Amino acid sequence: MFTRGLWLIFLELTLFRCFGLQFNFDYHLTLLNVLWALGWAMIVLSVLVHLPVSLTTAFGLVMIAGHNLLDRIQSSNAVWSTLHSPNFILTNPQHSVFVIYPLIPWVGVTAVGYGLGQVYAWTSESRRTFLLGAGLGLTAAFVILRGINVYGDPVRWTAQKSAAFTVLSFLNTNKYPPSLLFLLMTLGPALLFLWAVDGRRPEFLRPALIIGKVPMFYYLVHFPLIHLLAVVVCYARYKQVH
Repeated sequence: MFTRGLWLIFLELTLFRCFGLQFNFDYHLTLLNVLWALGWAMIVLSVLVHLPVSLTTAFGLVMIAGHNLLDRIQSSNAVWSTLHSPNFILTNPQHSVFVIYPLIPWVGVTAVGYGLGQVYAWTSESRRTFLLGAGLGLTAAFVILRGINVYGDPVRWTAQKSAAFTVLSFLNTNKYPPSLLFLLMTLGPALLFLWAVDGRRPEFLRPALIIGKVPMFYYLVHFPLIHLLAVVVCYARYKQVH
């Protein structure tokens, strides 16, 4: 995990960032994105795995549930931006570096994911019971906490001009960094999905199974593919690429 974490960071800062996202190697703008966060999360996890699984999982849960307490801290410090608040950590006429994915919440999610993996050593019945209960519990926790509208996301929901827009405000939780409510509203249904497909292989999920066996390949390919298509469309429409 330590060496894979280093490789992910290396890919973020070299091939993926330069070629995949921008088609250049000038490093005028560097974005610390998904692979950056996953790389550091795996490096931290390479240490946490030496602890009992229950402690590693508890560590992750505390980070997920408690990191929004840090929202009140406003700082442009590079270390703080790397850990919690997306911001530029370097900016000058030649080079800029922007942290999109701060580390604290994603390290917590990774630690909890490691703990979740242990349930796949359980019997099918016990595992399905756990996935169903945890999925319903997390989803219900999102609805309740979001309804209370006091903690769990830096932006409160508000009544809008229509019911539809009010629902959108209710669902509009923060991803950068992922708030507690964002994680509840995504991980809860994800666990319910795992419960629904546990022990089954629906035909319509076969493409997902293929992609899931080689996720790095698809992740590294899809950005330059989309970028290349955008270049083609731009040229076709404007007769130049800008």
